[in-house]
Amino acid sequence: MSTHGLRDESGPLDVVVLGEVLLEVATDAPVAHGVPARLGVSGDALNVAAAASRAGARVGLAAVLTDDELGRAAADRVAELGVSTGMLRFRPGQQGVYLVHSDPEGERAFSYARAQSVGSTLSPEDLDEEAVGAAGAVVAGGIACAVSDSARRAVVAAARLARRFVFDPNHRPRLASREEGAATLAELARHAFLVTPSHPGETSALLDSATPAEAARRLLDAGARNVAVTCGSRGVHLATPREESWIDAVPAPRVLDQTGAGDVFVGTLTARLTLGDPLVEAARLAAAAASLSVGGRGGTGFLPTLEETRAHARGEKEATR
Repeated sequence: MSTHGLRDESGPLDVVVLGEVLLEVATDAPVAHGVPARLGVSGDALNVAAAASRAGARVGLAAVLTDDELGRAAADRVAELGVSTGMLRFRPGQQGVYLVHSDPEGERAFSYARAQSVGSTLSPEDLDEEAVGAAGAVVAGGIACAVSDSARRAVVAAARLARRFVFDPNHRPRLASREEGAATLAELARHAFLVTPSHPGETSALLDSATPAEAARRLLDAGARNVAVTCGSRGVHLATPREESWIDAVPAPRVLDQTGAGDVFVGTLTARLTLGDPLVEAARLAAAAASLSVGGRGGTGFLPTLEETRAHARGEKEATR
């Protein structure tokens, strides 16, 4: 096993993200022999980390990559996105891949090749416990919990170490049953500073809740300190033990590909909360960043700067490149 890059010696990171990095093979036409495709590096953990970095946070990514040219190329992309590579681990194995076809409206169809990927070998032993415990916030999602038992144990260990733990359920029925997803959410909610389920998919499947407000109350009762229920193009329902509020979605200037928009929301929200923004303001910026991100191709195809995000949240016309 080897590492890539040097550990950041300038102090604790603002945000640490755990998860699986995937190769992204993207097409504008249905996948078939001879169809032109773009190769990228993505996955929910990288998307979250990159968005947090663009939102002004100092970010590290805890993940496992292949110990070869492919893994090193992925690590170079991590660094290019402004994310520390000091917690990456490298070992022999198979790199996880997904193929995605996006239609002109940005809707997507996915096909995954990730069974027994090297990314799924992430374990508690791979964590830099000092860095995880010192970080302003630690983010993980349901995908990491579902790809393997060792990765799930790594997430649970990180949740217990974290000063602020952020959990995005990110439920994928192909990876985990409703019962498994609900059990994971219940276990991690009690450690969570913030939980970010989507409505209606995850609130119905994992919380048996008909409304965002009902889902938020159930998570608060389970121990979560803050909840942001994302409601697609409508907006976001925010809840704390003291109050509830609603954030309207920000219309996207253009839509090319919706891949990673939810991850951009989570990464931006976590970054801004960690850097001291109030929940409502952080959520407004996160919604604006997610809205801009769908104007690029791929999970990290376009990540707005903090200045662009703030201008978009204020309703100002701005360039998206």
